[in-house]
Amino acid sequence: IGIFMWVSSTEASWQDFRKPCIAVVDAKTPTTRIIRAVSVVLLPFLVGFLGYNSMKPSTDEPIELRTVHPAPPASTKVHGKTFVLQTASNPYRVDDSGKYSDKVQNDYKDGNPWDEKAPQFLQYVREGGQIFFQNCHFCHGDNLNGRGMFAFAFNPIPANFTDAGTIAQLQETFVFWRVSKGGIGLPREGFPWASVMPPWEQHLTIDEIWKVILFEYWHTGYYPRTWD
Repeated sequence: IGIFMWVSSTEASWQDFRKPCIAVVDAKTPTTRIIRAVSVVLLPFLVGFLGYNSMKPSTDEPIELRTVHPAPPASTKVHGKTFVLQTASNPYRVDDSGKYSDKVQNDYKDGNPWDEKAPQFLQYVREGGQIFFQNCHFCHGDNLNGRGMFAFAFNPIPANFTDAGTIAQLQETFVFWRVSKGGIGLPREGFPWASVMPPWEQHLTIDEIWKVILFEYWHTGYYPRTWD
């Protein structure tokens, strides 16, 4: 309004203001024809496009927070056997005498599980590796980095076990619960978990689940957390 009042304050200034506007509307020269086309056609189209683009519904997936480590239950039942997560342990994490040891993995971290004369612990690791590559590597990848051949069919992609924020942060019994129950077995109050992992208790025995977990820790070089 202020600009309009200023340009119309005198007859001379008003005529100077009107002259280019009338010239564009009359479009008697090539230049004014181009300006009129831009003003009448392209400019309204651009304004309309920007307005539509800012208001149209988005087809992008909504942001969904994922809880990586949901709260576990006190106990879990697999194949009719109850495991108390705080007191259970991997029966295959044992030393040469057959006793449970949280240091045995470090003793054989550079060992070869496929050596025919491998100690018992590494034989269990080998068996777990065979189970992993028969069932798990399709999603979690050959290197356990969550980049398997089917990984990118899911959003989010499967867990990357080589990431220090996954199994390295978990107790072994927690991983046993997660593997056994899969995504469908997670607590209802925490949905959505965005996990499509099947309940492996329907496909593997208890021993096979423990062995594949043993292999995952040995292969990544991480050690399960303790409850202490």
